[in-house]
Amino acid sequence: EMTPGMVHENDAAERLLALCANDHMERSAVKEGKIELTAACDGLFRVDSRRLLAVNSGDEVMVATRKGNTAVRKGDKLAGMRVIPLVIREEVLHAAEEAAGDTPLLELLPYVKKTAAIVATGSEVKNGLIQDTFTPVVRDKLAAYGIETVSVLYSGDGVDNVANAIAEARQTGADLIFCTGGMSVDPDDNTPGGIRQSGARIVTYGAPVLPGAMFLLGYFEDDTPIMGLPGCVMYAGATIFDLALPRIAAGVEMTRTDFAVMGEGGLCLGCRPCHWPDCPFGR
Repeated sequence: EMTPGMVHENDAAERLLALCANDHMERSAVKEGKIELTAACDGLFRVDSRRLLAVNSGDEVMVATRKGNTAVRKGDKLAGMRVIPLVIREEVLHAAEEAAGDTPLLELLPYVKKTAAIVATGSEVKNGLIQDTFTPVVRDKLAAYGIETVSVLYSGDGVDNVANAIAEARQTGADLIFCTGGMSVDPDDNTPGGIRQSGARIVTYGAPVLPGAMFLLGYFEDDTPIMGLPGCVMYAGATIFDLALPRIAAGVEMTRTDFAVMGEGGLCLGCRPCHWPDCPFGR
C-alpha cells in the first residue's frame, strides 16, 4: 500500500529513467512500471559499466541495456528500466541515485567522421598485376557509417612509398586514413613502417582479436586517425575493423587498453553463414 515514504512503480521508473537518459535518445511511455529508451539517430552506444553495476547491485531496482561500445541504428532499443515491487521505499531509490552519480549512465554519440582516404599498398596492385579487391570492401564498410571515400591512392611497396602516399592522403583533408595490406611480419610488408615514418603516433600494432591480430591504429598531431588493415578485413565477415570503426567514426580516441580488453569475446567463431552483428563476437 502507498504509505508515507513509499513510491509507486511508475514514478520510480521515471526516476530511474532520469539516471540513464541522454541526448539522442527517445523514451517510451511508462507501462506497467517499465520505461524503454530507443536511439533517435545512428551512432555509438556507450555505457558507464562501473556505475551501472553499482545501481544494479542495489535492492529492488534494475536497468538493463544492450552492450556498450556498439553501433546502433535509429530506432534500436537501448535500455529498459523498472523497480521490482509495485511500490518501493524512498530510501532504496535514493541509494540508486547516489550510486549513479550526477551524469547519465548512457551515451549515444552520432558519427562525426564523414570522409576517408585509402592507401592501397603492394606493387602487384599498383602495376595492375592483380585486381584491387580490398578497397571495395573497405569502401562499403565505411559507407555503412555515412563515411565517403574521397581518395584512393596506390603506393606500391617500400616504406618510403607508403609514407609518401600517406602524406598525399593527408593533403585531401580526409577525416580518416586507411592503409590496406602489408600488415604482417614478413620482411617485405612495409605498411607499419610507412605509417610510423609518416609521423603518426602509434597506439597499437596488434590486437587480441581474431580475425584482425595485425591491426594498427595511430593518430597524427591533428588527431586524424590512421589505420592499417590486415588482409582478413577483405574476406572475413567481421574483424577487429568492425569493432573499432564505430568508436572511431564517433570521434572517440581509442587507447591501448581499449584493445587489450577486447581479448575476452574477441574470438570469431567462424559461423556459416556469418551472423554478424547478431553474434557474440566482440561482446
